[in-house]
This record gives sequence, structure tokens and C-alpha cells, in this order.
Amino acid sequence: MKKVLFSILGFLLVIFILLGCFFVFGSYSSGYRAGTVMKMTEKGFIFKTNEGQMNTGGFVDEGTGETSIIWNFSVKDDQVIKDIETAVDKGKKVKLYYEEKYFKIFFLGDTKYFVNRVEEIGQ
Repeated sequence: MKKVLFSILGFLLVIFILLGCFFVFGSYSSGYRAGTVMKMTEKGFIFKTNEGQMNTGGFVDEGTGETSIIWNFSVKDDQVIKDIETAVDKGKKVKLYYEEKYFKIFFLGDTKYFVNRVEEIGQ
């Protein structure tokens, strides 16, 4: 009886670990967004994460002018952060390539969008 119970618990533990790995390392979608990075910040008390905001442009609203659309993203790679900072210092617009995760995972970032590559684009 104990063997069966331990076998079932072991099987459930393996399934739980595999699902956890799938949700942490798997991605729902990937793509890019273009615009001007407005903010990069390191947040967190225990788990430090790098978060950013990008103005992706907007639409013209009657009477009030252009309305900006802000996109929030997270960055795990230090080289990507340096590339973003370089583009901001040059005043360049950027194309940020990202992966969208299934869930927001608090110890990885505040968003589901993780930027993995930066490309400067012309003004």
C-alpha cells in the first residue's frame, strides 16, 4: 500500500514540476513592438526585476491631440538593458523583440512580456 501511495505522489510531483517548467520557460507568443523607451527601472524588495515602459505611438483624439499608448515590459538580460540605455542616450526609436509568457511570474518580472533583443530604428 505504501509503495502505491509513494508512486502516486512521485508521479504527481513529476507532473507538477513539468508543468511549472512549462509555464516558466515556455512562451505563449513572440513578436516585436516599436517606439520610444520612456523608462527603465529596477524594482523589487527581495526579487529584483528590470521593468520598462515604451511609448508605442498613439492616435489622434479630436480636440485633445495625440494620445500615447504605453507598453510595459520586463527585461532579464543585462546586455539588452545596456542596448536599451544606449538607444535612449542617442535619442533613437527602438524595435523591442519579446516573448509573452503564459502567466505573470512575480520573481521574473511584473509583466508577461520579456524583451530579449533590441534593434535601433531611424528617427
